[in-house]
Amino acid sequence: MRDRKRDSRLAVAISLSIALAGSTAHAGPLVGARHGIVASTNPLASRVGADVLARGGNAVDAAVAVAFALAVTWPAAGNLGGGGFMLIRRSDGRAEVIDYRERAPLAAARDMYLDSRGNVVPEASTVGLRAAGVPGTVAGLALAHRRHGALPWRDLVEPARRLAQDGFALDLANVVMLRRGAALLARFPESARLFLRDGKPPMVGDPLIQADLAQTLARISRDPRDFYTGETSRLLLEEMAANGGIITAKDLAGYEPTIRKPLEGQYRGFTILTMPPPSSGGAILLEMLHMLEKRPIGALGHNSADEIHLLVEVMRRAFADKAAYMGDTDFVKVPINGLINPQYADSLAQTIDMARATPSAQVKAGLPSRFEAPETTHFTIIDKDGNVVTNTYTLNGLYGCGATVKGTGVLLNNEMDDFTSKPGAPNMFGLVQGEANAIAPGKRPLSAMAPTIVLKDGKVRFALGSPGGPTIINTVLQVIINVIDFDMDISQAIAQPRFHHQWLPDAILWEPFGVSKETRAELERRGHRFADKPMAIGDAQAIAVDPRDGTRQAASDPRQGGIPVGN
Repeated sequence: MRDRKRDSRLAVAISLSIALAGSTAHAGPLVGARHGIVASTNPLASRVGADVLARGGNAVDAAVAVAFALAVTWPAAGNLGGGGFMLIRRSDGRAEVIDYRERAPLAAARDMYLDSRGNVVPEASTVGLRAAGVPGTVAGLALAHRRHGALPWRDLVEPARRLAQDGFALDLANVVMLRRGAALLARFPESARLFLRDGKPPMVGDPLIQADLAQTLARISRDPRDFYTGETSRLLLEEMAANGGIITAKDLAGYEPTIRKPLEGQYRGFTILTMPPPSSGGAILLEMLHMLEKRPIGALGHNSADEIHLLVEVMRRAFADKAAYMGDTDFVKVPINGLINPQYADSLAQTIDMARATPSAQVKAGLPSRFEAPETTHFTIIDKDGNVVTNTYTLNGLYGCGATVKGTGVLLNNEMDDFTSKPGAPNMFGLVQGEANAIAPGKRPLSAMAPTIVLKDGKVRFALGSPGGPTIINTVLQVIINVIDFDMDISQAIAQPRFHHQWLPDAILWEPFGVSKETRAELERRGHRFADKPMAIGDAQAIAVDPRDGTRQAASDPRQGGIPVGN
């Protein structure tokens, strides 16, 4: 019999090393391919996508298969019960976004998470079925397939169904996540039955078999609307009725994803295609890049005091705008053209003092309307013809609201926490948000997701994205800067230590070994404050295209240990 106590100590030690691995700047493997390639956080899911490409499927076919596979092999964030955004660029240059973000149920109300005194009720928007928005993942994947897919739908769902039915051995990354989520999962009997062993997290190598999820996937493979109007929806509605949820049959039957036009901006001769609202990720990314456009970042030195100071000052100004203006454009007016206007960004950049940090209390949202014209897991795919998919989807927190719908194997999101429960009150990520993101029936909560494609002379140079709540935007920003300003390959660019500032709280989140003692002291002398403890930031998945011969070069973030697969 194994010494479970010894194995437990070993797993915890290894999990810590994984969490900090990216901070040592040791790049993960840079995987090359002549034809198609997939980068995701889970090797089994990446293999599923690469197999689809090898069978003649295109990037969208592979994306559908990978998304379903991650729902099985990466339950912390891969999902059927959540939502997200897919950015697609066809080889002929056409690009679109499929917005399958969750929506607030029709019974949702602006103050539904406040008590009689107007205070936010702890856990009300994060734990249990009342925290769940109407899921969009299955509908979004089905729409992507109808518009762009080549292989039969059933063939794309089947690999995930087999993985759920036959099971797979849990790797260390999954075990680490299950350890982090165990306390939440233990609060829900069905989740505890599926993902824990006698109330405790499983061990590395233990099998995870999800028979109910396999049956759900079998139904979806026959008809994706089953999730919204069939047997799966019936089981979901029974769970809602029995446990205080507010999603109804009308919510499910009425859910439809939306086709949107990507945002586009320029940075040092590169074209950036990225996410429009209701994600804030793309607009805030472009706002920051435009603030940096006139600064010689490469000459400052990577992760030097000057570079970190500049980026933090840019981050705090952009995130102040995020809090003030961003929301679902179907419900509120967002000054999006002003936010991404280079002149507006330059006006903000001119307020940066390179010698002193600006306290966040003194940083107010700017006035983008003066320049106005009339967000987790991520995967990236490029096929042999040059079609690109970069997709971020999520349950929000690890394992979402913690509840699994009995009989389906489907974990539900806690996406309602991404709304503003109360202006000025931080959400689970510490984000302070404004009235534009207040709860309303049918509204999409604000996101930070930022799937992004970078072009040079009209050709794809690299595509990327990341999970991580509000850190998503700054993860994507730093990878782009590492490639363009510091001339790193995509693997090096992803592995570099990262940092994050989001206006409030006024502190730099940091990764260990990323900032030297001397650099930190200099930044503190300028007035910056560091969070008490380090943390791993992001889990980027990216693919670059060598402009000389078209070779694909993919990298998965070493922070989670994914391995790209190509052919």
